[in-house]
Amino acid sequence: MTTLDRTPTSTPTQARPRRTWVGVLVAVLLVVLGLASLFVGVSDVSPSSVLTGGRDGDAAFLLVASRIPRTVAVLLAGASLGIAGLIMQMLVRNKFVEPGTTGVSEFATLGMLVTMIFLPGLAVVGKMAVAAVFGLVGTWVFLRVVRVVPVRQLVLVPLVGIMLGGVVGAVTTFFAYRLDLLQSLGQWSQGSFATIMQGRYEFLWIAGLMVVVAWVAADRFSVVGLGEEFATNLGLDYRRVVAVGMVVIAVITAAVLVTAGMIPFLGLVVPNVVSLIIGDNVRRSIPRVAGIGAVFVLACDLVARLVRFPYEIPLGVVVGIVGAALFLWLLLRRRSRAH
Repeated sequence: MTTLDRTPTSTPTQARPRRTWVGVLVAVLLVVLGLASLFVGVSDVSPSSVLTGGRDGDAAFLLVASRIPRTVAVLLAGASLGIAGLIMQMLVRNKFVEPGTTGVSEFATLGMLVTMIFLPGLAVVGKMAVAAVFGLVGTWVFLRVVRVVPVRQLVLVPLVGIMLGGVVGAVTTFFAYRLDLLQSLGQWSQGSFATIMQGRYEFLWIAGLMVVVAWVAADRFSVVGLGEEFATNLGLDYRRVVAVGMVVIAVITAAVLVTAGMIPFLGLVVPNVVSLIIGDNVRRSIPRVAGIGAVFVLACDLVARLVRFPYEIPLGVVVGIVGAALFLWLLLRRRSRAH
């Protein structure tokens, strides 16, 4: 296992005002972007049309049935995926891992393909359960691979995960192609909230519940991030905490995948940004990671809706471009600090 970078970013006295202004800024952005998300779209939904009951109440109906569910879904997905990345980084003790760079998302997608082949009539909750089980297996496989394969450099760990995900993704694509399921599989390969409506996003509340679980176990995850030997010496059941973390990661990944598809790099970028600001304390990081993750996805979702208005591009494309650029910046920053 590789270790987390423990170089302090600031003293406790300096970190306190940073946490304050970060919290205030995130809260303001959530309100502003959340309101913008409610009233941006092809259909005419504006505060005045909702209040005056314009067009026979269609504006109010669209707000309740489509815009509010979509905004809530974006918030839950962004917050939970950020937390999934944070927990995975603590388990692996590496800043450059998240479900999308460790093969977990690809394993969950394989689970979705299995349900389409063998259980085509399975309810959405069943699909999510199968995807979560496959995601759990993927997390376990990655942790085992990292233990077995000697990796001396931090940046090589996600490359191992990307290669693992590439193999699983290739197998999934092969069987989807042979069974003429590529189009159906494509629904989950590009994240999008365009089809989110009332009754089609509620499973994301399960991902939100996993955020609460992560918050309750935050101190244990902080200790696990210091290594198995250290955690065991403190009397912590290392394997149990790792198992809880694996379940949190798998359930969040499955819930977001079933609802909106794959959203890359989010779980990698957001925890690193928070770590640069306030350090590696998980309990202090969780609310900031959740808030910044929600703001990040909200902003990208608005860009996806507006860049080719009235058409909409997949959210995964926007997040992928921005996330990849930030990922490269983090890699270059780590390399410059190493010299």
